[in-house]
Amino acid sequence: MDTADTADTAAGAPAPHPLVSVAELKQSLRGDRSPRLLDVRWRLDRPDGRPAHREGHLPGAVYVDLGSELAGHGEAPTAGRHPLPTPDDLQGSARSWGLREGEPVVVYDDLGGQSAARAWWLLRAAGLADVRLLDGGLGAWTAAGLPVETGDVRPEPGDVVLGSGQLPTVDAEGAAAFPAHGTLVDSRVGERYRGEVEPVDPRAGHVPGAVSVPTAGNLDASGLFLDADALRARYEEAGVRPGEPVAVYCGSGVTAAHAAVALTVAGYDPVLFPGSWSAWSSDPGRPVATGAEPG
Repeated sequence: MDTADTADTAAGAPAPHPLVSVAELKQSLRGDRSPRLLDVRWRLDRPDGRPAHREGHLPGAVYVDLGSELAGHGEAPTAGRHPLPTPDDLQGSARSWGLREGEPVVVYDDLGGQSAARAWWLLRAAGLADVRLLDGGLGAWTAAGLPVETGDVRPEPGDVVLGSGQLPTVDAEGAAAFPAHGTLVDSRVGERYRGEVEPVDPRAGHVPGAVSVPTAGNLDASGLFLDADALRARYEEAGVRPGEPVAVYCGSGVTAAHAAVALTVAGYDPVLFPGSWSAWSSDPGRPVATGAEPG
């Protein structure tokens, strides 16, 4: 994939391609405008990525805690398990990571980008244009024989100023109405979409009218994103159409950001349902569809 191409932001201004390859990152780290590296390792079975970060991370990478820094707190269950942080809280976290005005940012993880994409989406939505996701993450970096560092990284506080609302979102009402004028994509695994299993949230199934496009299928066997043509074909097969709106959700809004990256690479301007299934299923007044069809 040629990640030197550019994509358009929701506002129409040019922005860097969402992905950066290991080779491109290696080169940019040698330049005058070296990016800030953010290590966003998180997963449901190991939410604290600090021990893994200390054991080995890209040189200079700052650890970012998804649960405490990339999500809001103290909200009702109908806001979802990982509601968006407030702009002030996100700015405070970003400054603690050392982010400075005009500084490029590269985010990565060891989960195919499924957690780091949350940081990519939040920072882009907050107005940072030059944010990229390392394609292949830590695994691709080490597979290329490139060095890692150990221990903690404590940067000097940054001065970045963040806003909000630069990428589109919908709430539960908007998600309910979305299939009438666009495509609503459920990016969870097929078993959860069909309602066969539900390991985390209150009810099993999917938002009526949503189509199933599991996030993992956006990557190839080596853990890299499929190219733009393949991603476009994958989503079009599920019903996404050029020129028509598309919205994405997952369990709690984290891996939906990964689908947003894939759709952006494919040439779309995706809308995120941040509360996702965790918000929808926590509201007993919301209908639930099961089975393989949108319902």
